[in-house]
Order: sequence, then C-alpha cells, then structure tokens
Amino acid sequence: MSDRAIVSIGLLGVAGLGWLYIVRLGREMAAMADMAMAMPQMTPWDLADFVLTFLMWAVMMVAMMVPSASPMILTFATINRKRLADETPLIRTGLFLVGYLVVWAGYSLLAALGQWGLHAAALITPAMVVTPWLGGILLVAAGVYQFTSLKDVCLSRCQSPFGFILTQWREGAAGALFMGLRHGAFCVGCCWVLMALLFVAGVMNLLWVAAIAAFVLLEKVAPLGRVVSRLAGAILILWGAWLLARALA
Repeated sequence: MSDRAIVSIGLLGVAGLGWLYIVRLGREMAAMADMAMAMPQMTPWDLADFVLTFLMWAVMMVAMMVPSASPMILTFATINRKRLADETPLIRTGLFLVGYLVVWAGYSLLAALGQWGLHAAALITPAMVVTPWLGGILLVAAGVYQFTSLKDVCLSRCQSPFGFILTQWREGAAGALFMGLRHGAFCVGCCWVLMALLFVAGVMNLLWVAAIAAFVLLEKVAPLGRVVSRLAGAILILWGAWLLARALA
C-alpha cells in the first residue's frame, strides 16, 4: 500500500472519529441544555467543566479542520516519499499532523476560556448560543475579516500546498513538526473568526458545525476561493446587521 493511501486512510479515520464523538456529544448536550433551561440560573463552572469544554473544542477542531488540511498533508507525504527511501516519511507526516493539531489545540484552549467568560457574564445560553446582539457583532466581525489582507495572506498559504512546501520546507523530524505548526498557524489565521461563529447558532449545533466545516473546505479547494470568501463576507455582514437591528429594536 502506498504512503498516500495509508495517510488518506489515517486522515479519514482521525476525522471520522472526531465526527462520531461530536455527534454523540451533541445529542447529549442537547438533552442537558433542555434540563438546564428549566433551572432558574446557570451554575458557575468548575475546573472539570473547563477541561471538558476544552476537550469538546479540541475534538471539534480535529473533525472540522483535518478534511480541509488533507490536501496539504497528502502533498507533504508525497514529497517526503520522493525525497527519502527509508521508513521515516510516514513518521514525518505524522509529526506534520501533530504540529498542525497542536496549533488548533491552542485555539481550542482560547475558545474554552472565551466560553467560560461568556458563561460567567451570562452572555451565553445553556444551549451555548450567545445573546442576539453579540451574535450580530460576531457575524459582522467575521464578514469584515473576510476582506482583510491578513485573511488573504493566510488563505493563499492554505490554498497552495506546493507553494507552502516549497517556501516553508525544513529537513528532519523537527522540520516536519515545525512545518505542521507553521501551516496550523496560517490555517488558524484564515479561519479563527469563522470558528467563533459556532457561538452564534450553538457550539454543538451539528448542522451549523457541518456547514462551517464545509465552507472552510470549499474556501480552500475551490478554484475561486477568494471570490467565495468575499461573497461569504458580504452575506455575513448583512446577516449580522439584520440581527443587530432586531436585537436593538
């Protein structure tokens, strides 16, 4: 079996396990949210709540982002095999993936801290949906970000696997890990505000999670990815403005 086939199966397995976890957790969280809605007020978090929330975000980022990172990882695996004749190509591809996921784990930590703060300020419901006015602000912010130069720079790195590898190549196992970290940083720079939109319709709203994951994949692999990005930005701005107008009316 070729390295590319092994890596493809591995990526499919990692993403598939992530989706199985969040589907199961989403159903459990929906039931818990129904019970929490009947309570007079939300109880403060303890450390266990924070850890579980971090794990939820981390697994969700794996499920959502590994598919969109697959073209880059497969390209890295192919070039590694061509450069090396020993057993290390698969190991280095694994290290690339580890580096990529470490960056998203860092994002997950920040997202969990943000959710903790929103919970403490009573700005989020038990169903993990923010207040309408805050949701409107998030949508407008996400839409505006789609037009920024930082978004363009990060998206261009994610859209061109060969270009990234040619400019960012590092030798050895440490180099593979560094490249994974580097690509993860560009990917977070591209998608961090889009991931924050999970707070708008519900962090564990499975349809919303799937829709954002599908858009991220489309934005990276579509021939007109920048057009898709800007069109989505305009829609998000209009949607956010409408939500704000309703909230403030």
